[in-house]
Amino acid sequence: MTLSAGTRLGPYEILSPLGAGGMGEVYRAKDPRLGREVAIKVLPASFSQDADRLRRFEQEARAAGVLNHPNITAVYDIGSADGAPYIVTELLEGETVRQRISAGAVPPRKAIDYAVQIAKGLAAAHEKGIVHRDLKPENLFLTKDGRVKILDFGLAKLKSERDDGGQTDMQTATGTQPGVVLGTMGYMAPEQVRGRDADKRSDLFAFGTILYEMLSGQKAFRGDSAADTITAILTKEPPDLSQTNRDIHPGLDRIVRHCLEKNPEERFESARDVAFDLEALSGVSTPRSEVEIAAAPRGRRLLPALSGLAVLVLGMGGAYLAGKKAEHVAPPSFRQLTFRRGTIAFARFAPDGQTILYGSAWEGRPVEIFVSRAESPESRPFGLPGADILGISRSGEMALSLGRHTIGPFESSGTLARMGVAGGSAPRDVLEDVEWADWSPDGASLAVVRDVNGRNRLEFPIGKMLYETAGWISHPRVSPKGDLVAFLDHPVRGDDGGTVAVVDLSGKKRTLPGVFETIQGLSWSPRGEIWFTAARYGSNRELYASTISGDLRLLARVTGILTLHDVARDGRVLMTHDTNRQEILGLVPGSEKERDLSWLDWSLAGDISPDGKTLLFSETGEGGGPGYSVYMRKTDGSPAVRLGEGGIARLSPDGKWALASVKPSEPQIVLYPTGAGEARFLSREGLRIQRYSWFPDGKRLAVTANETGHGARIYIWDLEGGKPRALTPEGYRTYQKPVSPDGKFIAVSGPDQKLYLYPTAGGEPSPIPGATPEDTVSGWSGDGHALYVYRRRELPAKIYLLDIATGRKQLWRELMPSDSAGVTGIAPPIATPDGGFYVYSSLRTLSDLYLVEGLK
Repeated sequence: MTLSAGTRLGPYEILSPLGAGGMGEVYRAKDPRLGREVAIKVLPASFSQDADRLRRFEQEARAAGVLNHPNITAVYDIGSADGAPYIVTELLEGETVRQRISAGAVPPRKAIDYAVQIAKGLAAAHEKGIVHRDLKPENLFLTKDGRVKILDFGLAKLKSERDDGGQTDMQTATGTQPGVVLGTMGYMAPEQVRGRDADKRSDLFAFGTILYEMLSGQKAFRGDSAADTITAILTKEPPDLSQTNRDIHPGLDRIVRHCLEKNPEERFESARDVAFDLEALSGVSTPRSEVEIAAAPRGRRLLPALSGLAVLVLGMGGAYLAGKKAEHVAPPSFRQLTFRRGTIAFARFAPDGQTILYGSAWEGRPVEIFVSRAESPESRPFGLPGADILGISRSGEMALSLGRHTIGPFESSGTLARMGVAGGSAPRDVLEDVEWADWSPDGASLAVVRDVNGRNRLEFPIGKMLYETAGWISHPRVSPKGDLVAFLDHPVRGDDGGTVAVVDLSGKKRTLPGVFETIQGLSWSPRGEIWFTAARYGSNRELYASTISGDLRLLARVTGILTLHDVARDGRVLMTHDTNRQEILGLVPGSEKERDLSWLDWSLAGDISPDGKTLLFSETGEGGGPGYSVYMRKTDGSPAVRLGEGGIARLSPDGKWALASVKPSEPQIVLYPTGAGEARFLSREGLRIQRYSWFPDGKRLAVTANETGHGARIYIWDLEGGKPRALTPEGYRTYQKPVSPDGKFIAVSGPDQKLYLYPTAGGEPSPIPGATPEDTVSGWSGDGHALYVYRRRELPAKIYLLDIATGRKQLWRELMPSDSAGVTGIAPPIATPDGGFYVYSSLRTLSDLYLVEGLK
C-alpha cells in the first residue's frame, strides 16, 4: 500500500515517502510519544501473504534489533497495521554509498575511514552470529556527520552458535535451500553465485568489491550480461587499483585483494582483522598531527634507560584512546645485558627467573650458549660450543640445537638434544633436523617444528602432527596450561611475513588478527595473552599483545627492530634490539676483489647479465617500502633505477624483462620491462607462488607453487597465454635458476629431500650422482655439464661445481664477507655462464639483548 502524508500507522504519523525497494516502502514519520522523527519500512499487505517474504522481513527486524553498534542502523520498534507489517528505525540524513560513488572515486583517506566503519559494523553483526549476505553500496548509508550505517538485514542468516562456541540469544532462521542464489549481482561471493551456503567470509568478499569500487570508481566485477558478471566473479581478477588510481597505497591494494580471494579459506578470517589492518594502514598512509608519547609520573626517576636506543613507547596498558586525553603511564625500563658485536638467536629465562641463557655468535665466531644475570653486564660461556638454546622447562632442562650452522630465522635446523641448565652430563640427542622446539608446562614432552615430506610440520608431542604447511612455521610456544600451541605461520618460504596462529591438541587451528610483513618472536604472557614482535610494513618490528579471542593491542615501539625472546612469570621480558642489513657483494668486470653493490638496507641479488655488467636486485626491507622494490644498476657503481614494486627478481635471457613477484602475502608474478614499455601482471591462477625462473627460450617459466590445501609442486608456465601445467607430483621444489641451458631438465629437490633432474618433456626424475640432501642448487654452468651447489646452512659458504655425469665435486669459491661479525647466512651466488663473475647476498644481524620491565 502507498501511504500519504498525515496517515497514521500504529502510533506513528507518516510525513513523506523516502523510497521503495524489493522488500518494501520506506517513509519518514513522526513518533508523537517521543517527539522524534523516524524511518518506517512497510511490507505491503499483498506481500505479507507470501510466507517467505514475511519470514525474511521478520528476520531483518530480529537481526537488526539485537545489534547495538554505531555503524548499524538502530531498530526502535516492530508492528503491524491493517495486515501490513512494519519496522521502525532511526532516521538518517545523508546519502548512500551508491550515490557517493556515482560522483566519482572516493579519495583513499576517506575510503579507508568509511571502510573501517563498515568493517567494525560487520564485525559486530558477525559476533552476534548474523551474516548480511546482501552487502552493496545501496545498503550502506553515509550520514551528514561522516558516519557509515549498514542497512537492510533482510537477507541476514542467523546461526545457532557463535564461532567461539557461545550460544546466541536469537532463534535460528531457516537457511537457504541448496542452489538458491540470494544477493545482488556483482557483489556476491563465488560461493553465493554457485548457490552454496554463505558465511561471514562472503560478507568480506562483498566488502572487498565495495572498497574496490570506492577507490576506483568502477565495479570490481562487471559484464554485459548476468552470465558475464558471474564468469568474472568466478574466474577473473579485477584490474589493479594502481591502474585507476595512482595514489593507492600498495598495502591498501593487498587488503582489497585479500578480501576478493575466490576461495573463502584464503580471505581474512574476520571483519575485525580487516578493520585492524585498515586502521594500521591509515596511520602509515597519512601523517599524524601529534606524536603520542607515554609520560612518566612527576617526581618518578626513570630506571636505567636503553643505551644508544631512542625509545618511543605506545599503547601502554590501553592508556591511549583516539581523540582523548591519555592517562600518565610510566614507560617500561630497558636494561642492556650484552655489549659485544654479533647476533643473538635465542634467549630464555632459567626457572629461577634471574639467570638468563642465550645463544649468540660474537665477532664472527660459531654460535655458542652464554649465561648472564640481570644485575650484571658480564656473560660467561656455558661450555658447549656449537650449540644453541631452543627452550627451558620449568624443571630446568634445556632443549638444544646441535650442529646448526647458521642462526638466522629461515628454516635452519639441527639435532634436537636435551640437557640440564646446571650442566654436568653431556647433551642427549632426541631428534634430527629440528628447526624449533618448546617444552610442555610439566616438562614431560616437546613441541617441535621440522620438515616431513617437503612440508613444514608442527608436532606436539613429537610424532603427533597438529599442523603442516607448504610454507614454514616458527617460534612455537606451548601455553601455560599445555592445551594450546601458539606459533608464527609464514605462507612463503624464505620470507618471514605472516600471521600469529593458535592450534589446540586436536589440530584445530585459529589465525589471530593481522597480516605482517615481518614477524619474529613470540611468547605467552602471565595473563594468558600472546605477545609477539612484528611489523605490518617495512622491517621495524614492534611488540604486540593479543588475546586468544583476537583483541590486539600495541605494547611497545622503538626506533629500530625488536625481537621478543621470552616472558618471565612476573612479566619481565627478554628482547633484542636488532640492526639488520642484507648486503650484495660480487666480483664484477673492472674489479680484482669483491665490490659492495648494496643499495638500501635489504639488498637481495636476483640476477646478473651474462657479461657481468648489469645487476638486477630487490629491496625487501624498510627502504624497499610496503610492497618491496625491484631495482637494476650497472656493476660499475652507477646509481640504481627502480623498476617497480616486488621482490626476488630474475632477468630474462634477452635482458629485456625483469621477472618479480608483488604482494608478499599473496604473491603474483609481474614482468617489468628493463627499457621502455608497460608492466605485465600474470594472473595467480589459484596458485600460491613460491619460486620462479626463466626457461632459456624466454617464453616459459619454471614455477614452484601450491594450491590451497596441497603441497608444493613444479609447474611450467607458458607466457604466450597458456595456463600453468603441473610437471611434478606434490613435494617437489625448484631452486634458484634451476633450468638447464638447453631447457630439457630442471634441478629439483624431491619429497625425500634428495636432488633430481626432472625432464621438462615429462617422465621420471633421475637422481643426481654425488649430491647429498644438504646440497642446494645455485645454478647451472654455462655448458650444462655441472651444477653450482652449496650447503645453505654452512658458513663460510663453500660453492662447488658438481659434475652431473660423474658426481665429482670441485670447490669453486668460498664466500664470506671480510667483516664476518653478525653474518647469519649467505644467499645462493649467481654466476655468469663462464663462471668468471658472480654476485651474492649476505645477511648481517647485530643484536643487543635487553631486560625489559614495566610492560602492561
